[in-house]
Amino acid sequence: MTTQVAETDHGASGEGAGHAVPLGVLAGIFVVLLGLTFLTVAATWVQLGALNIWIALGIALVKAVLVALYFMHLRYDSPFNGMVLAAALAFVILFIGITIIDSRQYAPAVEAAAPAPPLAPAPPAAPEAPLGVSEESLRK
Repeated sequence: MTTQVAETDHGASGEGAGHAVPLGVLAGIFVVLLGLTFLTVAATWVQLGALNIWIALGIALVKAVLVALYFMHLRYDSPFNGMVLAAALAFVILFIGITIIDSRQYAPAVEAAAPAPPLAPAPPAAPEAPLGVSEESLRK
């Protein structure tokens, strides 16, 4: 019985030699990742309510896909693997976002306004009537 070694994109040897990515491409992706990190920080400067979390998660999704495609060499693998990764990351972001939105409903409300001034002291309370004595008899 003979076995055949299938020829792959990595060469006829069958050893999984890595794909060499040009340094310019890696540097470009690095600059894009730095820009997206700055954009994530800048998104916190604008108050958009519940939309802020979706913006941050969307940027995180793009960053994760870029890292996986270029630094983990999925771009040079089967396109199906890249699509599976992107879909999986999108679902993770979706599930995290829905969980955060749902957990905000149960968290105590935090007011952004300044704390209220202290209350004025309450006036002294009227003395209570001893047991068995009515208030009307005390007024007489």
